Amino acid sequence: MDRSAKIYVAGHRGLVGSAILRRLQELNYTNLLTRTSDELDLRRQSDTENFFEQERPDYVFLAAAKVGGILANSTYRAEFIYDNIMIAANVIQASFRYGVKKLLNLGSSCIYPKYAPQPLKEEYLLTGQLEPTNEPYAVAKIAAIKLCRYYNEQYGTNFMSVMPTNLFGIHDNFNLETAHVLPALIRKFHLAKLMQEKRFDDVERDLATAPLGLNIIETSGLEAVGITADAVTLWGTGNPYREFLYVDDLADACVFVMTRCDAASALRTPAEGFEGNVIGEFINIGTGEDITIRDLAELVRKIVGYRGNIVWDPAKPDGTPRKLLDISRITSLGWKSRFTLEEGIRITYEWYLSR
Repeated sequence: MDRSAKIYVAGHRGLVGSAILRRLQELNYTNLLTRTSDELDLRRQSDTENFFEQERPDYVFLAAAKVGGILANSTYRAEFIYDNIMIAANVIQASFRYGVKKLLNLGSSCIYPKYAPQPLKEEYLLTGQLEPTNEPYAVAKIAAIKLCRYYNEQYGTNFMSVMPTNLFGIHDNFNLETAHVLPALIRKFHLAKLMQEKRFDDVERDLATAPLGLNIIETSGLEAVGITADAVTLWGTGNPYREFLYVDDLADACVFVMTRCDAASALRTPAEGFEGNVIGEFINIGTGEDITIRDLAELVRKIVGYRGNIVWDPAKPDGTPRKLLDISRITSLGWKSRFTLEEGIRITYEWYLSR
């Protein structure tokens, strides 16, 4: 990508989009295009088409999405499939229609079957049933992958997809109704620590800064989500394994893929003008290491400094038993993550405290 090329980062205020924007700015890309969801509703085809017709971006990072953890996925199933399908369909179609040179679509490791062999290889897509708790989101993300693939095959576009593992980092979502596991753990242990230290004014300030999302506004109401001075109650058994990637590492990988790789298609081959390495339909992005949720909780508790107990609620769902990505393809291209899990959690917690 030329440093002056017009680059549209869709979803630039989210966890992933904001990290991609930071990385592009660090690398001195100067013509960056953004819109908030209030300014541009990507679920509306006419609005999306009008935007692309007017702005004509050269490159697109598709990081806009409706995201959340197990609770959000289970509660808002219709919105998760509808919003994400519409966003992907509109952006990909507009990118084709208005001549985008390259598009990078951000997916999720939840696209893989619940009981697929570990680690998860790219070829395991659509080889088994999905995890029921996040099936709507996964179906939408699979549809986006296939849209990119078939536009490439039919029209010779250069639309790529990357599948990151579980992400976390600064600008994460700490709303306990919609958050993923790691930011939810950080906030729960932080609030419990404040309760333990009788810093009730700080509890109120925390709740005012970032509402819990569960209509809980009084300190005493924190018990309803398992937060007390003496113990924090967490969903499930704590036995599932998860892989976590600090979001700045993902942003670095996305720029790496966009600048050094291309998609394969039936119409185009490397000899016909591809710029770099052919990644095919999509490529996994991760660390290659995982951890049990139980051990993760202990690590977060240590970093936050909470001295109470952890109680597990096995009546709540665990989700997929294990999700470890096979990252041999991305590492063979010369990319690897830089941040350890502990480093990433410490940076994220420090950012949370400084908001």
